[in-house]
Amino acid sequence: MRTILITGASSGVGRAIALACARSGKFNKIILNGGHDAAALEETSRRVSAAGDLLCFSSLGDVGDLSYVRTLRKAFGPVDVLVNNAAVSRIGLLTDMPPEEWDLVIRTNLTSLYNTCHTFVPDMVSRGGGTILNISSVWGLKGASCEVAYSAAKGGVNAFTQALARELAPSHIRVNALALGIVSTRMNSHLSEKETAEIISEIPAGYIVSPEEAADAALRILEMPEYLNGEIIRFDGCWT
Repeated sequence: MRTILITGASSGVGRAIALACARSGKFNKIILNGGHDAAALEETSRRVSAAGDLLCFSSLGDVGDLSYVRTLRKAFGPVDVLVNNAAVSRIGLLTDMPPEEWDLVIRTNLTSLYNTCHTFVPDMVSRGGGTILNISSVWGLKGASCEVAYSAAKGGVNAFTQALARELAPSHIRVNALALGIVSTRMNSHLSEKETAEIISEIPAGYIVSPEEAADAALRILEMPEYLNGEIIRFDGCWT
């Protein structure tokens, strides 16, 4: 039985991953992080606790802040599995983006990976194994107009994943990324019905994936053999 830490677990894909892990029976301790919505994080914790015979802990804080991440390690101890899911996006022209928004997107989506890995990887190395899954985006592979900061951050996530995997493979630690296409979450709730229909028409699979289906893909990656390492696995219905 293992311990897993999931960041950005208050809602959407993070919540769905937490529930999928709870129902899998493969974890006896699940640590949930949320950034700012205490009520949503508590709801995730309640549902995870009800989903399986396990210990569930939740912590509200900014994983873009290294000092906060260190308090997670101090409070809950080492983890066997780390899922970096915390994310934020800002839509608009780069020239209209103030520096504080750029910093927020980069800190939340990319710097958070440094913080969690820098804090929890030493335990994995000393234990001789571990698993890290970074939730990325297809925009990190191609880039999206009006989402330059998000695309840059997710491109960094992909490069971070591949580089860290090479660094940690001799220690039997897997580092992979799941590059999602559009998912039906709060992050995409700004889309109008017309915009949503246009996007669906571009997806050969013919629909926008649910958080639950994305979580199922994440869980399958977590369960793969050690030899699957350093991969950016695209999950977008052949959209891009």
